[in-house]
Amino acid sequence: MADPVRIAVIDSGVHPGHPHIAASRLLPGVTILPDGTPEQGANAALDRVGHGTAVTAAIQELAPRALILPIRVFRDALRASPRALIAAMDWASAEGADFINLSLGTTNPAHADHFAAAVARSTARIVAPRTAADDAPCWPGMLAGIIAVGLDWDVARGSVRLADDGVYHASGYPRPIEGVPQQRNLHGISFATAQVTGLAAANLLPVSPNPAASR
Repeated sequence: MADPVRIAVIDSGVHPGHPHIAASRLLPGVTILPDGTPEQGANAALDRVGHGTAVTAAIQELAPRALILPIRVFRDALRASPRALIAAMDWASAEGADFINLSLGTTNPAHADHFAAAVARSTARIVAPRTAADDAPCWPGMLAGIIAVGLDWDVARGSVRLADDGVYHASGYPRPIEGVPQQRNLHGISFATAQVTGLAAANLLPVSPNPAASR
């Protein structure tokens, strides 16, 4: 039997006690500090924001056999330095991730070249949004070699629409919480990205292997 797929989730970490999280499928995680320094330990990737837990739950719903590698770059708010994001991408590759879920990005094109170098180094397939919430171009999702994601509220959860430009469009709703209307739950491009990652990891999307993986 093939080894389980490893998915690195670069986000705010994960809370293993959440009822939507399969804690047995979580690998030991890490926090990446703003200067790119990794911090490991028993609670290094414990989510204190909630975003990473919801993203991980959306991935696990579609790829339940995958192993999740939580990498925390958001600590107290949904903000992280480009240096931390790039260090997190490098750390994920070094730990053998097959996929990297980036439900995040920057609209500042000044960082594009640094992200491009990180994408070129990566041995994992990277899934990231092509645009931000205001439709502004988003990096690294705008780069070649990325599995790019767009938002389409009309696509059913667990499905995708592949556009002519190669962008996978998915619903922005996460895994439902009983008794909470979808519109009151976290929602947006982050969860479209998570669904594409889950489907790709479950071998349900026609994505090509990363050429860097053979180097």
